[in-house]
Amino acid sequence: MKKAFLGLILILAATAGVFYLSPATLLAASQLVDSTRAGLSERSLQVGDLDIRYYEGGPAKAQTVLLVHGFGADKNNWPRFARYLTERYHVIAVDLPGFGESSRPDNISYDVGSQAERLFDFTRALGIGRLHLVGNSMGGQIVAVFAARHPQQVLSLALFDNAGVQAPRQSELLRRLEQGDNPLLLSKAEELPKLLDFVFVQPPEMPERLQRYLGERAVERSAFNRKIFVQLLERYIPLEPELPKITAPTLLLWGEQDRLLDVSSVDVMKPLLRQPSVVIMQNCGHVPMIERPEETARHYLAFLDNQPRS
Repeated sequence: MKKAFLGLILILAATAGVFYLSPATLLAASQLVDSTRAGLSERSLQVGDLDIRYYEGGPAKAQTVLLVHGFGADKNNWPRFARYLTERYHVIAVDLPGFGESSRPDNISYDVGSQAERLFDFTRALGIGRLHLVGNSMGGQIVAVFAARHPQQVLSLALFDNAGVQAPRQSELLRRLEQGDNPLLLSKAEELPKLLDFVFVQPPEMPERLQRYLGERAVERSAFNRKIFVQLLERYIPLEPELPKITAPTLLLWGEQDRLLDVSSVDVMKPLLRQPSVVIMQNCGHVPMIERPEETARHYLAFLDNQPRS
């Protein structure tokens, strides 16, 4: 595996000039490097009428950790974090229906409740019994609903800056939404740097051409994502009544400088959970597993190590 990975790096270095001319190729190569370093392979599974794409890695007989991304994101949010898990855990990072490379038909709903049941069906189709759930942002709200509805399936739950809670302090995102401005939906590619500054304390560095390409992709998907966002609001599931139903130990991990979902959400959730643990990461934004993957993984593995093995 190490020799194959070294060969891949040499090939990438030899063809760097091509990548400069092809941002799509550069993005694909970067994602391949990240997933390979994490020991993840790309898979697909037909679940009902939906084609679900996902990464999978780690020992097949180990406990499963399912990683679920947020709104407008996909499974590629997770490899740099998952890299620290795959030695000990069977790891799956999924593209939710409507996102990434999974199916996104027009005639179904992408609200949190529907996605939670699709995740449950996905795990059953893979033959997974009990598992650990991890979700960020919208994905955190989805896995929390999953854990509330199917508590017997969940060994532990980790919520990274999750949606679904009425925070004591209103976030900047909610203030802007009230003013009719949704910074998560781009109208032009040039808006991407502002979005990155909004999501991260320290945005990831990337070539300008790649940044523009990502902005163009976000614009292309903006209309469909707007439809999903409307469904999330119209069919909103508040977590306050759901959290007491969760029986699994739960980690609340938050970036203190999150501008999308305020860290004061933790003050609401902690008293409602049966077995809460809390980690607040300083100088970190909305997606800690991307901004500081090693530190986030260290906190998560420490949480898992404190749970009884079954």
